[in-house]
Parts: sequence; C-alpha cells; structure tokens
Amino acid sequence: MFKDKILLISGGTGSFGNAVLKRFLLTNIGEIRIFSRDELKQDDMRRFYNNDKLKFYIGDVRDKNSIDDAMRGVDYVFHAAALKQVPSCEFYPIQAVKTNVIGTENLLNSAIAAGVKKVIALSTDKAVYPINAMGISKAMMERVIVAKGRNIKDTMIACTRYGNVMASRGSVIPLFIDQVRSGKPITITDPSMTRFMMSLDDAVDLVLFAFENGKSGDIFVQKAPAATVELLARTMRKILGVPDHETRTIGTRHGEKLYETLLTKEEMVKAIDMEKYYRIPANTRDLNYTKFFEEGEEVITEAGEYHSHNTYRLNEEELTGLLLNLREIQEDLKEFKKNG
Repeated sequence: MFKDKILLISGGTGSFGNAVLKRFLLTNIGEIRIFSRDELKQDDMRRFYNNDKLKFYIGDVRDKNSIDDAMRGVDYVFHAAALKQVPSCEFYPIQAVKTNVIGTENLLNSAIAAGVKKVIALSTDKAVYPINAMGISKAMMERVIVAKGRNIKDTMIACTRYGNVMASRGSVIPLFIDQVRSGKPITITDPSMTRFMMSLDDAVDLVLFAFENGKSGDIFVQKAPAATVELLARTMRKILGVPDHETRTIGTRHGEKLYETLLTKEEMVKAIDMEKYYRIPANTRDLNYTKFFEEGEEVITEAGEYHSHNTYRLNEEELTGLLLNLREIQEDLKEFKKNG
C-alpha cells in the first residue's frame, strides 16, 4: 500500500520517526518527508541514513505555511510532533496548547487541503482522565482529531493512543542506564507504580494497524502487558550486571499517575475488541441535547477501565526477555560495557 507513495512524518526526528525509517526505508515506498523544527537532528539523520528517499523540511506545526509547503503531493501523514514532557508542559501550558492542539489542527487542515488520503496521529495514555497540562492538551488534540474525522470524508483521520514506550528518548530506561553509568543511585518515584511495556516497534505496528483498519474519528489502543517500576529497576540492574546498585525512592512527581489508563469506562462500553487491539469508533451523536440531558447509558456504570494495574502483569523473567529483545537496549548495553 506504500509503494511509490509519499509519507510525511511530523516530529519525525524523534524516537518514533527513527523507528518508522528503520522499517520503511528499505521498502518500495517512494519518499519519506521528515518535518520538524530541529535542524541539528535533521542533519544527524541525513548523515546517518544517507538515503535519497529521505527528504527534510524545516518547519513547525504552529506555522501552517511551513506545513503547507511540506504537504504538497503527500499521500499519507504520521503526526508525531508534540510537546511530551510533563514538567515542561506544567510550567508552560500555553506552549503545550499551541503545539499539541492548535498545531494538530493546522496539520489536519493542511492535509485536508492538500488531498492527503490518510492521517494517523499519535496520542498518549495521559490524555485519559488527564491530571496534567500535557495530558489535557493531548486530550484536546484527540477531540480535534475525532471532530475533524467525523466531518471530513475524503481524508481518513484516526488516532493511536499508547502508554510507556520502552527505551524511547526521555523515558525511564535510558535514565536508569545513565544513572548506573555515572555512579548515581537509580531513582524511582513509587515502587508500586505500574507502566505498560511497549516497544517502539509496537508503536509502529499500532500506527500501521490504524492505517489499515481505521475509519475517520477512530482511536486505536494496543493491548500490552505491564510491570511495576520496582521490578523494572531490579531487572535493569541485573541486565547491566550491577544487581546491588543503589536504588533511591524519591516520591511521586507532580502530575504523575500511579498507573496508566488507556481506555476509560465510557470508551470500554463501545470499544471493539480486535484481538491485539481495541478500536474506539467516533461518537456520531450531534448537538441534539435530548441525548445529553434526558437519556443516558446505564451500561457505562457497569464497565471497567483498561489500565496498567488490571492488564497482564509481567514477572521478572518475562520482563528480562522483553528488554533484551529491544534493539535500543542491545545498543545501550554494548555502549555501557564498552565504556565500563
């Protein structure tokens, strides 16, 4: 389906963009456009991949003109551009709104105007019952996507939502490795905190599943196992060969949840089970207020959420196998052993 097509990845210099490139560059895809505002990372990618199929566009989703330039002739879009760090979004919430909400609308309007066939956007578990600015902005991003998807017929617009991506840039696993390497204690917030365990390849698979099976306004979630932060720290120490390395509990950070929720009660009621994935179809109700004020759904009160406390819980052996199979962990381990 990607033969000779042009794919644009917004925020394409990040972990997800690199995972897509590793998957796609050796296929018969016509062209991949990396759209981002970081010229240094673009130059690093250009040198690393050295592939004529790869094209780079400097721009920002906040600037619709820059998106319009990159969008001409594009067939498909993977929208990964976002402000993702919880602390920075807490201190600068308007910046999160400008990138995650308004930037998403800019990109969707540009894609629709350019006749793009499909747009798949990336969201996060933090958009579910959000308690911080990053999650709130991502929840609004999802609403923009669903609303736009309901009203536009020629461009399929769907969304994927996933939790913790193991070994992605800025995640806890690279942090643990850096702390051990520098002789600092491994810091964990709450030992009983749970997180979904997904790989970057899983994230790409989820986007491709949404691409193949989605209808406008859909949200897709991958079923994934989970582990406690304590187990993750203990397993990483053993993998790194330092089982007795000091661990320090620092307490839950502002805006952080005990567990990740990927589906609300309301979404579980209408979620379609597709074996490895859940599909949440867009709500097609309109502004008929009777449905809001005089009618309800009793079944919602009986439904349960889908979160990292009630999904399958990994044991240490399973988590070890999962981590050792990650390409990113293998590369980090080589670097760790080489530098002692």
